[in-house]
Amino acid sequence: MLRAPKFELATPTSLGEAIALLAEAGPSGMVIAGGTDLMPNLKHELFTPSLVVSLARIPELHGIRRATDGSLVIGAMSSLESIAENALVREQAPALAQAASLIAGPQLRSMGTLGGNVLLDTRCQWYNQTYFWREALGFCLKKDGSKYHVVEGGAKCVAAASNDSAPALMTLDAELGFESAAGRRSVRIEEFWLADGIFNKRHAQGEILVELTIPKTPAGHRGAYGKLRERGSIDFPLLGVAARLDVDDQGTVSRADLVVTALAARPHRVTKAGELLVGTRPGDPQGELAAEFRARLAELARLAHKQCHPLENIPGDAAWRKAMVPVYVRRTFEAAARRAGPVHHL
Repeated sequence: MLRAPKFELATPTSLGEAIALLAEAGPSGMVIAGGTDLMPNLKHELFTPSLVVSLARIPELHGIRRATDGSLVIGAMSSLESIAENALVREQAPALAQAASLIAGPQLRSMGTLGGNVLLDTRCQWYNQTYFWREALGFCLKKDGSKYHVVEGGAKCVAAASNDSAPALMTLDAELGFESAAGRRSVRIEEFWLADGIFNKRHAQGEILVELTIPKTPAGHRGAYGKLRERGSIDFPLLGVAARLDVDDQGTVSRADLVVTALAARPHRVTKAGELLVGTRPGDPQGELAAEFRARLAELARLAHKQCHPLENIPGDAAWRKAMVPVYVRRTFEAAARRAGPVHHL
C-alpha cells in the first residue's frame, strides 16, 4: 500500500487566509483542490510538502456566471462535472464542456476541478511512478536525478502537458486570474505556458488560481474537443485536439483555431489554421459538409501532422499517436462544424 507523506492540512474559509498560510509556509506549502492528481503524486513521493492548504471551503472560488459584458467567469474550484453539464458553458464554450466531460471518469470529475486541471503537473512514464520504481531505474531529470530517459543525449525535460482543458481554453482566449500576497494578476492562457517539462507554467510560489474568464463568443461560435486514449474513460490523453469555428450570418467561417496537447511540455497551436479555413462555408450542419471546406480541412490535417511531433514520454506508441493527429484534427473540426459532441473513438 502506498502512503502519503505526513503533512499538516489547513482548511481556510477565505481567500485571504489561504494566501497568508501559503506565504508563511513558502516552498514547503502546497495547495490542494479536488486532490485527484495531487494525492497520487504525494503517494509516489513526487512532492513532500509540510503544509497542504485546501481550497474547498472558500466560497469565492466556486461558481459559474455570465458577466455584464457577456464573458463567462468560472471559479477555479468549479468541478469538472459542473463544467461539463453547465448550460452556459455548453452554449458559449462547447469545446471546454466537451473536454471536461472526457476527463477521467464520473467519480473523479465530481471531485476534480477546472483550476486543478489547468495547473496539472506535466506527466511522463519515467516520472509518474513510485519512488521505488524511479530509484531502481535511475531518477529522471524532472525529479531527484539527472538522467534524460526520453531522448538520448537530451538536455531538457519533455514531460507532456496532459490537461484536456488547456487547448479548449486556448481556442477560447481564456484569461487566468491569480491572487497572492503580492496582489492580483491576470494572464492570457496562451502566454501561461513554458516549453519546460519540469515546470511548464508561469505560476509563482504562493499564487492561487481564483477564476478563469472566457470572452463572449459570437452567435455562430462552434467548438469541439477530440481525445485519443487507450480506454474509453479514466485515461489521460495520448492526444488532445481542440477546434474552434466561428461562422457568420452568411454561413462563412470568420475565425478558426486549432490547439493540440499531450505531445510536448506545453499545448501547441497549429499555425495557419485560420488562413486555411477562414472564408470557407462548412455547409448544412445537418447534412453533407461542403466540398471546399472538406478539402481545406484535409490540408489542415496534413499541416498538423507535419507540425506535431509526439515523443516516447507517455504511454502509447509515438508513431501511432502521430498518425492519429490528422485523423483527430479532421474529425474534431467536422464535429465542430456539425455542432456535434466530443470525439473520443477511432
